[in-house]
Parts: sequence; structure tokens; C-alpha cells
Amino acid sequence: MDAPPPLILLLAALAVDAYLGGMDFLFRWIPHPVVLIGRAIGWMDDKLNRPQRGVNDRRLRGLLTVLTLCGAAWIIGWGVSWLSTHYPQGWVVELLLLITLLAQRELFDRVRAVGVALRDDSLEAGRREVGHIVGRDPALLDDHGVARAAIESCAENFSDGVVAPVFWYLLFGFPGLLVYKTANTLDSMIGHRTPRHEAFGMAAARFDDLLNFPPARLAGLLLASAALFTPKASPWRALKTLLRDAGKHRSINAGWPEAAMAGALGLSLAGPRRYREMVVEDPWINKSGTAQATPDHIRQALYLYAVACLLNGLLVLGALVFTLA
Repeated sequence: MDAPPPLILLLAALAVDAYLGGMDFLFRWIPHPVVLIGRAIGWMDDKLNRPQRGVNDRRLRGLLTVLTLCGAAWIIGWGVSWLSTHYPQGWVVELLLLITLLAQRELFDRVRAVGVALRDDSLEAGRREVGHIVGRDPALLDDHGVARAAIESCAENFSDGVVAPVFWYLLFGFPGLLVYKTANTLDSMIGHRTPRHEAFGMAAARFDDLLNFPPARLAGLLLASAALFTPKASPWRALKTLLRDAGKHRSINAGWPEAAMAGALGLSLAGPRRYREMVVEDPWINKSGTAQATPDHIRQALYLYAVACLLNGLLVLGALVFTLA
């Protein structure tokens, strides 16, 4: 059987992931690909990032880690693409990996669980659920803070977990997607401004910023466009906030989807926040909105997110039609 075109595999993966999720049942017996990437990162962190080494030495070793792991990801991704096109049913492997490495349904379910916990259980239950998706200390959040954190995570991870993997697959196929997931995992594990990782993780953080630069802006535009089809959301306010406030975020990328989400829903997001290692005195995005987010706002954010995922899929369909024309 001839392999389907890569864009058809991508559309199928988006559809299956949206409906069923990332097939977590498979990973009761085998490690998830991101877990394997994380183990490789952890091993290199332990071997190369020794505290007695100098700052420049640790920076160089961090760069070596990024080049080694992303290079390996490219080679493995190329191998998967080659298998997909040269062996009967080899494309099934690529399809399954695509479904696994997308995060539409997983993010939806995680954010929804926070809203359900806040509405039906307790603040403590909401804190437990939001602790699965944010890096800050949830014990210090009130109910509005928990809701804001969930909505911010929904916006930011729409870029990281949905738009960016699709973007790099469209450009470079499965190798591009796997390199992106490796870079993103590197940033999440070692790209922190902590005494241990500020030098060693600098290359990882910069490379992740570079790879997320175009997708983050596209994610913001998709969320603003999705507001056209979301009840009580304002696309015009989303676009205005996007252009005015995206640069206020401490991240050069995360501010774009967060600003679009904040403007669309009339919320104030970001602002001062406490992480495990530090307190970050960030300015508010959409300061004129309300900071008193509620479970109803979470539900509305999920509606906006679902529509934006659909628009993202329509972009892939458009690219497929263009290539077949």
C-alpha cells in the first residue's frame, strides 16, 4: 500500500488526537517518546552539568547537549519518514507517533479538570489539578489565581503543544516535529534561570525561543480569529490586546497567545506570580480586564481553544488542497 501524503497523515493525527487523545493506554507498557527524550536530557544534565565547572564551560556543554539531542532527533525523525515511504504500512508508525506527539485533547482535559474541580469540589482540588500544568506553586493561589493559571496554560500550550508541532511538520515533516519536541522538552527541563541551569540551559532556552517565534504569533492570531465564533468573546478586543500587550510578557513568545486569550475573554492575565524558586513581578496583560477569573471563564477559554484547534486543522487542510492543486 502506498503511503498517504504527509499532510493527510497530519490531518488524520489531528482528528484522532482531538477525539481520542494521545493513546495513553499504549504507554502502560512502553515509555512515551517525550519520556525517552526526558531521560536522555536528564542523563546529559547529570554527566555534563557539574557545579564545579565554570560558567563558560557549562554554557558550552549545554550547547553540546542541544546539538547532540536535536541532531539525534533529526536522524530518528528522518528514519521514521523513510520507513513511512519505503515499507508497506510503515506510515502507520509515523501516524501513531504524530498522534502521540500532539497535545490537543490532553491539554483540553487537563484544563477542564481544573474548572470542574473548582466548581464541584474545592479550592484545594483545583490547586491539585492546576499543579499538573503550571510551574508555579499552586498552594499560594486563591480560586481566581487557579482559574487564571489554567487559562494562561491553555493559551501558552496551545502554541507549544498544538500550533508549533504542526508548523514545523508542515515545513520539515516528521524530523522537524521531533526536533521541535526535543527542543521544547530541553527548555522545560533545563532552560531555567536557576543556579544549576542558568548557564547550562541557556542554549536550550534560546533555541526554544527561536523555534517558537513564528508559531506563537500564529497561535495568537488563531485565538483572536476563534473569538469570532465563540459566544461572548470579542475578536476585536483580542486583536487589540494582542498588538498592545503581547510584548509585556516576560517570554518573547508566550505573551502572544495569552494576550489574545485575555482580550477575547475580557480577563487580566499574567501579572505577578510565584514559582518554586522565585517571585516574578510581571505586568498585567489587558489590565483593564478582570483578574477575578472563574470556572465559567475556564469553560469559555476551552470553547475558544477548541475553535482555534479547528482553525489550525483547516490551515493544514488548506495546505493539502494547495499541494494537490
